[in-house]
Order: sequence, then structure tokens, then C-alpha cells
Amino acid sequence: MDGNGRWAKQRNRPRVFGHKEGAESVRAVLKGCAELGVKYLTVYAFSTENWGRPQDEVDFLMTLFALTIDREMGELMKNGVKLQFLGRLTKFFPELQKKMREAMEKTKGNDRITLSVMVNYGGRAEIVDAVNEIVEHRTLNTEQRVEEKDVQAHLYTKGMPDPDLLIRTANEMRVSNFLLWQIAYAEIYVTETLWPDFRRDQLVAAIEAYQKRERRYGKL
Repeated sequence: MDGNGRWAKQRNRPRVFGHKEGAESVRAVLKGCAELGVKYLTVYAFSTENWGRPQDEVDFLMTLFALTIDREMGELMKNGVKLQFLGRLTKFFPELQKKMREAMEKTKGNDRITLSVMVNYGGRAEIVDAVNEIVEHRTLNTEQRVEEKDVQAHLYTKGMPDPDLLIRTANEMRVSNFLLWQIAYAEIYVTETLWPDFRRDQLVAAIEAYQKRERRYGKL
């Protein structure tokens, strides 16, 4: 979800203003996905590298996460949204961790659409965590080979299908450590639209572009 800061700068507003408007885009895109029959929406909200941003911006994002959980819980339940926070959650303040885990527990039975919010997330970190879990579980059988299915079973996204479509806003031409394992064969759609301006119409345009692709998975 790129371009929040640039969007705010264009309007001579602080970066946090862009993050606040970006949260509105998440709501709009989630609603659009549910209406269009998309079963999984995964958004990159806070990376392992984002801790290096100015402290006031990080503090605002933590507050925004907490406020958004409280504000949106009723709508998530009403609309059958299963909410997941995926990443290294233990680095967050205990109060925020508690809100995240309570929200996941409350919505776990919903099955219209799964919204995965990646927080303190990095694709490399996810793979490292998966490998460490495998090692911990195999201390008594060190000769057994690790297969792709083993890694898949220990990713944060275990039980979910790999993404069909990766959308990059703000004309960014890199994957930025996002779902490195899972996007091996995802179609990539890049748009100049900044995230706070990305709403249902832009979502539909991305899906329509995806529908015109021929997916070969490395085959002729």
C-alpha cells in the first residue's frame, strides 16, 4: 500500500494524514473484494524495516492500528470478514498484541473473505521463522530432507492459497520483501495511483487486467 506519504506531501499535510486516508482505502478495497467474490485479501501494513521511520510516525501507526480494530470490528462481523494479523507480533506493545489476538479470535469463524494484515512482516523473516520451526520439530530426525510442502506448512500464511495477483501502487517496481515465497507465480499489476486514491474502481481495473493475462506457471 504505497504512496501514503507522497499523497500527503502533495497536499502539504504531514505523512500521518496519508496513513489515515490510506486506512479508508483498505475499507473500500475490502468491501469491493467481498462484493466481487475475492476470498483472500492480504495487505502490507507495516514491515520489519518500518521501525526505522521517525518515531512519531511509528507511534501514529500503532495508534491507528488499535483505533481501526476497535472501529471496524462491528462491520467485520456483520460482513463475514475473518481478520488475521501476520508477522512477528511479539514486538508490539502488549496492549496492541492483545487487541490483535482478540480480533482474530472473534472473527475466526467468519468465512466470506479473509483479510490478512501483515505487520512487523518481512518475506525473508517469514522464511527464516518457517525454517526454524521445521528445525525445532525435527531434532530427533536430522536426516530427513526438507521439501517445499514442509516450508509451506510453516509459513505465516499456512492454509491459504498463494496469491493470484500482486498489486503495487505508486508505480513501485519491486516486491519489497513481501510474500517472497508465495508470489512465485503471482501476476504483478503496477499502477501510478497512490494508495489513498486506490478505491473500488482501481481495484476493478486491476482485476480486469489480471483476467486478460495467460498464466503459464513456467510451461509453454
